[in-house]
Parts: sequence; structure tokens; C-alpha cells
Amino acid sequence: MSLLEEVVLDLERHSAQEGWDSAPRIYALVRSSELRRAEPELAEQLGLQEGADTLAALEQPALPDQAGVEDALATIAWPDTVEGCALVLERIVLPPEVEEQIPEDEAQAAEFAASHPKREDVRMIVGVLRDGARHSALRLRRHDTDDEVLTGPDLIPALAEALAATLEPDEPGAPG
Repeated sequence: MSLLEEVVLDLERHSAQEGWDSAPRIYALVRSSELRRAEPELAEQLGLQEGADTLAALEQPALPDQAGVEDALATIAWPDTVEGCALVLERIVLPPEVEEQIPEDEAQAAEFAASHPKREDVRMIVGVLRDGARHSALRLRRHDTDDEVLTGPDLIPALAEALAATLEPDEPGAPG
């Protein structure tokens, strides 16, 4: 199992323990060796062992509500010491046959989705690294058991792309 898979699954388990209806959370993924070098006290607090090179997930300041996450991602730029990032996000998914019934007004659409009998609550955890590696985990509220969590590199490609864009240099040709 890769370091990215491990950290995504750890974030999924942590989120599951906290329960549903949580705000979106974003994490900087930093190599433990870099964290021990730059922030030895924090590394010690996190219990990062000398010699083991893992990825540490460092929670960042709160993101805006569910509707503004994509816009917020477009404003994020990570320093070079950040190896990657991960996002934990909950969404309501409706079946395709009700898409025509969804109101255009954003507030009405959210109310419609939240009260729809065929709604599906989904928790997504997506992690990306600068080297292009990606991994995701997906948990459905109605199948809320650890053995029913879906995992894979391409489960949520649009969200992975948005996260990967936060790792790109702001200026073309600028070092990453």
C-alpha cells in the first residue's frame, strides 16, 4: 500500500469516527522527514518516529460551506514543502431521474436535495501528490461500515483534478 493510500484511509477512518454532517476539511500532506526537520516539536507531538518516512496529514483552516469548496480550492497555493493535499467532503447525491426536478435557485436546490427520499449521503476523501499520484475513498451513509468503503485512484476524478491544481505553480514555467 502506498503512503498516499495509507493517509487517505486514515483520514476516512478518522472522519467515520467523527460521524456525519461534518464541514469540509482540507489537509496539507507533508513528509514526516520534512516535518521533523522544519517543526521538530510538532513532529514529536504527532508521534512521528525518526527514520520512518510517512505522510503526515496536517489539517488546515476551515473551508467555506459545502457550496463554496470548489471556489476556495481555486485560491489555494501550497509551499514547496507540501508533498500533496487531501480533502474530506460530504455531498448529497440524487439519482439521474430527478435531475430535471431540481430547482435552479441554489438555496431551493439544496433544500430539495436534503429532503428528497432518494437522496444518498456520500463522504469523499481525495488525496493527491505533486508526482501525480491520486487515491480516493468513498463512504455511503446507508452503507456506513468499514468493509463497504470504496477505494481507488479514480473514484472522484473532478475533485482530484481540482486538488491537483492547488499544487501547480501560479505562474507558467515557475518551479513547483
